[in-house]
Amino acid sequence: MPSHINEPNVYIQLRDKAEAQLQAGTASAASHWSVGVDALRLLHRLSSNPDNAEDALKLLHELQVHQVELDLQNEEIAANEQALVEDLSLYRALFDSAPLGYFLVDIEGNVIQANFAAAELFGIERDELEGHPIETFLLAQSRPQLLGLLQQVTQSGARGSCLAETAGSTQGSRYLQLLASLSPERKHILLVCRECANAG
Repeated sequence: MPSHINEPNVYIQLRDKAEAQLQAGTASAASHWSVGVDALRLLHRLSSNPDNAEDALKLLHELQVHQVELDLQNEEIAANEQALVEDLSLYRALFDSAPLGYFLVDIEGNVIQANFAAAELFGIERDELEGHPIETFLLAQSRPQLLGLLQQVTQSGARGSCLAETAGSTQGSRYLQLLASLSPERKHILLVCRECANAG
């Protein structure tokens, strides 16, 4: 996707495309053009006078071109919206099915989203993670390391990591390596978790 779009060129291209569709008779019939009553009266009045008939035709043509331009813009908006929906669905599936544990937390460490691997690492259901401070799922002695990591990443913007031990679940506690990075808007932190053999 280009980072800069030359707007005058976009409008010229749009107008040229609309003109071409009108000339070729391929403008969308589904547009249901509607010209207001006042505009129709003006067109009728102008076209009734031979001195103004040419102006009326030009005005009608401009209205038609403008309508086709709007139709083309609507088609593009719909196509872009569909592409965004597909992209969002893809990234959601990648997040959910990643082989490593992913957490999206706010600056205070409250879990906004977690994937299935993250829930499995902590031995609980995914919806039990969301909305809770992430440190509450760690043993008390591991909490300062995680909170320090979150603070360091928030302040410096640099990536960081720490080791922590999960609070006991039915599978017992686990040692985890947590890697953190700050989002570009500096409002969220992505934590990636993986199990390691021990805290050493």
